[in-house]
Amino acid sequence: MRSIGLPPPGPRDILRPNSLISRGAFFTDAMGFATRGDMFFSASTKLKLLRAALFKDTPIYVQFFVTARCNLTCTSCNVIYANSDVRECTLDEVKRIADNLAEVGVAIVLLTGGEPFARKDLPEIIREFETRGIHVRMQTNGMATEEQIQRAIEFGGHDISISLDSLWPETQNKRNGGFAGSWEKAVQAMANFTKHLPKDGSFASLGCVLQRDNLTHVEDVIRFGTEIGWFTSFVPIHVTDNLHPMSFRSFDQSLRFKPEEYPKVDAVVERIRQMRKEGYLLYDSDQFLDDVKRFVRDEPTTWRSKHGGVCDSPFLYFAILPNGEFAPCVDHRLGTFATVAGPEFKKLYHDPVFRESVRRKTSACPGCMFGSYPEMTITMRFLAAKLQRTKVFFTSPPKKPWPMTYEQMAGIAERIRNERRDRAGVA
Repeated sequence: MRSIGLPPPGPRDILRPNSLISRGAFFTDAMGFATRGDMFFSASTKLKLLRAALFKDTPIYVQFFVTARCNLTCTSCNVIYANSDVRECTLDEVKRIADNLAEVGVAIVLLTGGEPFARKDLPEIIREFETRGIHVRMQTNGMATEEQIQRAIEFGGHDISISLDSLWPETQNKRNGGFAGSWEKAVQAMANFTKHLPKDGSFASLGCVLQRDNLTHVEDVIRFGTEIGWFTSFVPIHVTDNLHPMSFRSFDQSLRFKPEEYPKVDAVVERIRQMRKEGYLLYDSDQFLDDVKRFVRDEPTTWRSKHGGVCDSPFLYFAILPNGEFAPCVDHRLGTFATVAGPEFKKLYHDPVFRESVRRKTSACPGCMFGSYPEMTITMRFLAAKLQRTKVFFTSPPKKPWPMTYEQMAGIAERIRNERRDRAGVA
């Protein structure tokens, strides 16, 4: 690890290309990130991903909202209110859900919320999926204690995403609902993860929401993530109104980008696209980035165009509510109760009538840019994305300067904040 006082390493110092022959095969997953296939994904997970790429009829990715509880009230998220009307699954129900997901071929489950670490039995939940050959990814706001983090890792959670929208603490704290010190706690959680995660066979990333107040901050988040060995993925803010409630979307109309801000969004998108080409750790695809520009303008996106203008739910992905109920995605409920914990779920999942009911719901949706769903469809259905990912990710895994302390990470963030250089999005 270089001294904080020295110039930062360039992206090529962190992510160096190597030949396929000398470094071994790599595997790019459906969400857009990649690492050594023989070190990160199990053989069974890789086979599931391959089957999905060939047949597009395997729900390889499932988002499980294990709770609606959260210790933050982020401005960009409405899910803690949207899912507050349902109870949480018991651990026995989670076991049955894990059984059923394994039966239908799920490769990856995202444990999210709310805040998943609000559940004291999160480590046991992780174990139920991992022991059935389902890769677990955790999504957190970073408020977990070191003890909670250590137990989650000990039970098999080696894939983590932490929300970080800015390197400016005051901006992050305001977004988190005005919780002073929440930025510092998130950085401390990152340090704790680097302390306890194994360097091999683990993955860490930052989730960044593009909003009006952090347009000029996004590239700094990517620089920070690259320097500490974490990828970054970003999504644009999603806003709806009270007449069209959607679980994850904010009702705050002031968060919508204004027409005069569209050129700034374009500049940010093009800057981070160039950064990815230079080797910075960003795993958003070109098509996704192009659709971000369309989405903020309320223009139709293109990522669903090869599937009749609808997403790939339930064929490649779906969601599970805290009570175990099937949902087409993060935004919509099916309208009729169907539990993923039930003994007949495998039969239900393949039932044409059930699938048509999901299609009616997704056909009426204007579309989202929530990252995982669009990126999975883009990867599975667009040749250009496959070729791009092959070119970008046929490299060695990023160097992980782990473990790192809070002081080291905070020092890196401060240095990047204070660097004098042109930033995209500045008027």
